[in-house]
Amino acid sequence: MHAITIPEPGGPEALVWAEVPDPVPGEGEVLVEVVAGAVNRADILQRQGFYNPPPGASPYPGLECSGRIAAVGPGVAGWSVGDEVCALLAGGGYATKVAVPAGQLLPVPEGIDLKSAAALPEVACTVWSNVFMISHLRPGETLLVHGGSSGIGTMAIQLAKAVGARVAVTAGTKEKLDRCAELGADILVNYREQDFVEELKQATGGAGADVILDNMGAKYLDRNVDALAVNGRLAIIGMQGGIKAELNIAALLMKRAAISATSLRARPLAEKAAVVAAVREHVWPLIAAGQVRPVVDREFAMSDAAAAHRVVEESGHVGKVLLVVP
Repeated sequence: MHAITIPEPGGPEALVWAEVPDPVPGEGEVLVEVVAGAVNRADILQRQGFYNPPPGASPYPGLECSGRIAAVGPGVAGWSVGDEVCALLAGGGYATKVAVPAGQLLPVPEGIDLKSAAALPEVACTVWSNVFMISHLRPGETLLVHGGSSGIGTMAIQLAKAVGARVAVTAGTKEKLDRCAELGADILVNYREQDFVEELKQATGGAGADVILDNMGAKYLDRNVDALAVNGRLAIIGMQGGIKAELNIAALLMKRAAISATSLRARPLAEKAAVVAAVREHVWPLIAAGQVRPVVDREFAMSDAAAAHRVVEESGHVGKVLLVVP
C-alpha cells in the first residue's frame, strides 16, 4: 500500500508519500481500504516531532478515515467485507489501508457520502465526549467554543444547538464568524478585536458560560475561569496557547467550577469504544435527521498532504480539510 511517512520531523515537506507494507488486522480488528482521511492539529504536531503515536499504533499520521472494509480479523462480529464505514484512529489514516479496532468503527451516517464521512469521527467523538459525557451540557445552558470555525468548533456549534443550548464562539475574522452564525452560533466574538470575557458576560447578563470548550490551554486559563458561570465546566482539549499557566484557585472555588483536560488518542481501547458507541447512539441520528452535518472546507489528494498541512497551519479554513486517496 501507500502511506504518508515522516522520515524526519520538520515542516510540511517532511511528509513523504511512499510504498509501505500492508497492515494485517489482528484480533478484534478490521482492515479498511481508505477512501479519505482528514487533517487534525495533532497530525501537525506529529509531523513536527512533538506528538508520537501511542505504543502499538500505526507510525503514520491520521486520526480518522472513511472507506470500505477489505478484511475482517478474528473475533470481530457485526461487520462484513464491503461495509462502508468511518473510523476513529490512533494513527494510520494517511494511507490507502489501515487496521482498525472494531470498537472504533462507525457506519457512514444516512445522507452522508462516503468521502465526507471522513470529516466526522474525530470531531464528533471529541465534542460528544467533552461537552456532553464529561461536561454535561444541558438544554438552555450556554456553551462557549474557542475556535468556532474549526472542525471541532463547527461540530460543537451544531450539536449544542441540536440539544437546545445557546452557543458563543470566538474566531479571528468576520468571515469565520459569519460561517459560525450560519451554523447556529448566537454570540459572535472576534478575539482579535474584542475581549471574549466581557462580550460573553454582556450577552448573558453577567452569568457567563456554563461550559467552555477550549483548544488554547495556558493562554486562556485565567480568562476562561473568569468567563465561567457558577457551577461552570471548563473542558481543555488543546495546547495551542501553551502548556503552563497559574490558576486562581479562589476564583474556581467561588464559582464551584470544574476543569477537565482530555485527549482521545492514547485512551484504552475500551474507553474509545464507549465514546464511539455514544456517538453512534446520540450523534448519528442527528446527522441522519439533517440537524448536524460535516463541514468540509476543501480536499487534497492524500499524496499532497503537505499542501493540506500548510492550509491548516495558516488557519484560513472553516471546518475540515480532507485527504482523498487518488
